[in-house]
Amino acid sequence: MSVGEHRLVLLRHGETEWSKSGQHTSTTDLDLTEYGREQAGLAALAVAHLGLEDAVVFSSPRRRALATAELAGLTVSEVLPGLAEWDYGDYEGQTTHDIRTQTPGWLLWTHGCPGGESVSDVSRRADAAIELALDTMRERDVVFVGHGHFSRSIVTRWVEQPLSEGARYGFGPASLAVCGFDYGLRQLKSLGLTAHRVNTETP
Repeated sequence: MSVGEHRLVLLRHGETEWSKSGQHTSTTDLDLTEYGREQAGLAALAVAHLGLEDAVVFSSPRRRALATAELAGLTVSEVLPGLAEWDYGDYEGQTTHDIRTQTPGWLLWTHGCPGGESVSDVSRRADAAIELALDTMRERDVVFVGHGHFSRSIVTRWVEQPLSEGARYGFGPASLAVCGFDYGLRQLKSLGLTAHRVNTETP
């Protein structure tokens, strides 16, 4: 099979206390809430529906990602630091409302984070993750278990858009995205697949 016949599946971790409250969470190594564990367990149904065969699973090193993989019935082949969440630097633990009281109009996708990663930093890291996926997809499907903003970064770069366009993609806790091909063109096949009820409110 060629690379065009395989898929890259992204699975975001389940709910944590900080994802529930809208606090930016990167290096802070939080556990899942009870509801987050339920979401992750239900994600197994969505994963099964995709019919992945012999998929290789890569995970962020954070506990919330590793726990989600396990609860979703996935066996992690390799832990990759390159799949960690966007480093929010000085904004770790703050909400967008908090940040905008200091920097009006702040948007992660255009401003980046002082003391953390810039937009160009994350764009390069997403491209590197995609290159790894493309190499592996020559033989099999690939699953990345990770985080909200970095998964959205991968989706954005998969369809070869500038990272600033990542603001336009939503990606809730324990949801899935499927990246594939159509006539050789990289295409977003599905976004936001879940087996749990989705809360559409933004913290």
